[in-house]
Parts: sequence; structure tokens; C-alpha cells
Amino acid sequence: MSTASQNPAEEPSVGVIGGSGLYEIDGLTDLEEIVLATPFGDPSDSFMVGRLDGLRMVFLPRHGRGHKISPSEINYRANIWGMKRLGVDRILGVGAVGSLREEIPPGDFVAVDQFIDRTRHRADTFFEGGVVAHVMFGDPVCGAIREVLRDAATEAGVKVHDGGTYVCMEGPQFSTRAESEMYRSFGAHVIGMTNLQEAKLAREAEICYATLAMSTDYDCWYEGHDDVTVDAILAVMAKNVGFAREAVRLAAPRAMALGACACHKSLETAILTSREAISDEARLRLDLLLNRPLGGS
Repeated sequence: MSTASQNPAEEPSVGVIGGSGLYEIDGLTDLEEIVLATPFGDPSDSFMVGRLDGLRMVFLPRHGRGHKISPSEINYRANIWGMKRLGVDRILGVGAVGSLREEIPPGDFVAVDQFIDRTRHRADTFFEGGVVAHVMFGDPVCGAIREVLRDAATEAGVKVHDGGTYVCMEGPQFSTRAESEMYRSFGAHVIGMTNLQEAKLAREAEICYATLAMSTDYDCWYEGHDDVTVDAILAVMAKNVGFAREAVRLAAPRAMALGACACHKSLETAILTSREAISDEARLRLDLLLNRPLGGS
């Protein structure tokens, strides 16, 4: 185990956020565990860094090893800041969801392209405390990375739905039946508790982000299906984890081969605060993100 140095890593890397088993990928070598402190507190866990055919990859278990952090308690800012700090400029997210559509049964994957925010208690921006920025978020995932994940999951051997809207609810309780039916009326396809904040913060950090959603259940709207239970979800996840690992293994080098992306310039016109108005404390806290000319004069 090591602690990262003070200077940001310069080698471009692919980040992976999901379950702790995702870094058990065939061909992954030189694994190193890195502990990071961030201006936003502690990440979910230490970061696992390794190499796949020369490609540097950075892994983080979203809920910590042992799944000990509730969705509302995840320090999303520290997680994404840590990825940025370690040189990551593309993130592949993997997460379990409930299905809101009969045509997306448990076991299918969805290459998500939209989100609806139903959270209430989470910090989901770096820009507060004296610095204001408004990034574009009409298309909340990186289209190129999403296509890479879609194609990789298909090659891995699972059925993948091309596009879908992810409702991000607060949790940790599952939906009521009335809520589940309401989300269906929105036109949403899946429901989860984690990925939206990652997408928002990755955009602010100028990191490409896309997520592969694994359907584990039918939420509670489907009367012909059993109610959601943790045991049932874990059983489907156990069957799918191998497919998810293979999808990540295939997707990572293709993601890095894509080259520069508009996501990497999302702050260019987003920062409204003039440089004279930014305090020394705010500059220090946001230095990793504000390594650019600031707004105003």
C-alpha cells in the first residue's frame, strides 16, 4: 500500500467504479493499492492501480470493500477528485439497477444515456464556497464511451439495451409501488441509487464518463414478479459479475484509443467567478480542477 505524492499523475488512465470484484480481470498486472486524501474528505476506499497490456487502470469500489457505505453516504466528490488526481480522464461505471420495463428483465444490461435526479441529501458539485460554475449536462454521459461500453458488453455475451433513462433515487429503501409507477410514467427505463452524482462530478472534472447498468430485478411495479429482495439482487449480480469484468477488459483500451473529447473541455466556458473574487482557500481546494485561466478580469 502506498500514499500518492503531491503532484498529479501525468499518465492518462482509465478509471473503473463499481464493485470490488471488477479488478479481478484476466491479464491485469502490477496491482498497487493507493491511499489518497482529498480536499473533500475520504474516498470510498483506497484506489487499486494496475496495468492491462500496458494500459494504466484505476479501480475504486463505490461502496467500499465489504459494501459498507450507503448510497447517500458515498463521498462522490472525493471519489471523482481522486480519479482526476491519479490521471484518469475516462471513467467506466458499472452498477446494479432495478428495471422499469418488462423488456429489460433481470440479467440484461443497459448502456444508459439519460438521468432523472430524485436524490435529496447529496453533495454533487465541486463548485461552491466561493467559486461558481455551470457545466453543460444536456447529454449527461460521454457518447463515445457509452458506445464503447455497449459494444464491449455485447461482445462479452450479455444482452445490452442501447440507451435508456436512469432514475437516481435517494434510497436506501427501495421504491413504493406508487413511486415505481410514477417513474414508469416518466418514460424511465431503470432505477438505481448511485450513478448520477458520478456523472455530474465527472463532467465538472472534465472526465469522460459512461455507465453500464445491470438489471437485477423488476423494482416493485411488476405484479407478476416477486418483490425486490437483497438476496435476489445478489444472486443476479453474482451471475453477471463475470460479464461485467469482461466488458471492462474489452472497453478500457478502446476508450483510451478514442483521443480527445469535448468532455475534456467542459469547464472552458462554465466558470463565472472572476479571478479576483476567488479566495486563496478556494484556489487551493480547487487547484486540480482550475488549472486554467479563470473567468473575469
